[in-house]
Amino acid sequence: MATVNEVCRLVRSKNAGPYWVTVDFFFKDAESYARYARSPALGGDTFARLFGADPALVKYFPVDSLHVLKVSYPRTSPQGGEVERDMHCGQQYVRLLDIELD
Repeated sequence: MATVNEVCRLVRSKNAGPYWVTVDFFFKDAESYARYARSPALGGDTFARLFGADPALVKYFPVDSLHVLKVSYPRTSPQGGEVERDMHCGQQYVRLLDIELD
């Protein structure tokens, strides 16, 4: 099975305000995007397991013309809180790179 790291030319994460995080998956080509952007492996259960997000609140924004999938999920605690370890969420994507896609 292919991993996220193998089918995407870039994966990045960033804060989307004080209560949300967004992950952008830039697929290498139209074929990879068509095959993997809707993979169950990128579903809410994965974001729940890796980031503690409520799977029902995970949002998906496919950008077909750019072969990009944006996924947003709520933070478990607000940005800048006492337990914050990555205030801008720039390192959150790393946990997703080895996810095997169907």
